[in-house]
Amino acid sequence: MRQLNLSSGPALLLMAGLLAPAQAQPGDPRGRWLTANGNLEVEIAPCGAALCGSVSRVLGNRSMSGDGQAEMKPTDPRPAMGMQLLSDFQPVAAEAGQPVSAWRGRLYNRENGKSYDCTLRVSTADNAAGELILRPYVGLPLFGKTLVWTRVAPVAAAQ
Repeated sequence: MRQLNLSSGPALLLMAGLLAPAQAQPGDPRGRWLTANGNLEVEIAPCGAALCGSVSRVLGNRSMSGDGQAEMKPTDPRPAMGMQLLSDFQPVAAEAGQPVSAWRGRLYNRENGKSYDCTLRVSTADNAAGELILRPYVGLPLFGKTLVWTRVAPVAAAQ
């Protein structure tokens, strides 16, 4: 029988997620977020040693391109509800003693059916509830459009 090495990075992240306080701390992306165009609420939660984000509520169907008023015509025919939009977000190494301030993973765009490398961080400077700053990119982080999501609810209280 294989023993779990609790000193390994993924095991520590998993344990931290299981033992973390119920309320999100500043910089913690866990919880529910409203997307930039107001279409979806996305729940960010642990999935293994990473963080993932799935659609928890559908509010509209506006396109992210142009003026944002046109109806979205997604290339992905699957229903949005429950769809995983954020996957495999791992913490970016922080300096010793400093909290994690950024995460890297993949963002899925259901409008064009493509996934992009992405960095995310939580900003609380202008808003006590926090904003999720997503920077998807192709190739280099310099090429991409920043998206700002608003916190709807921190991580739910433990049952």
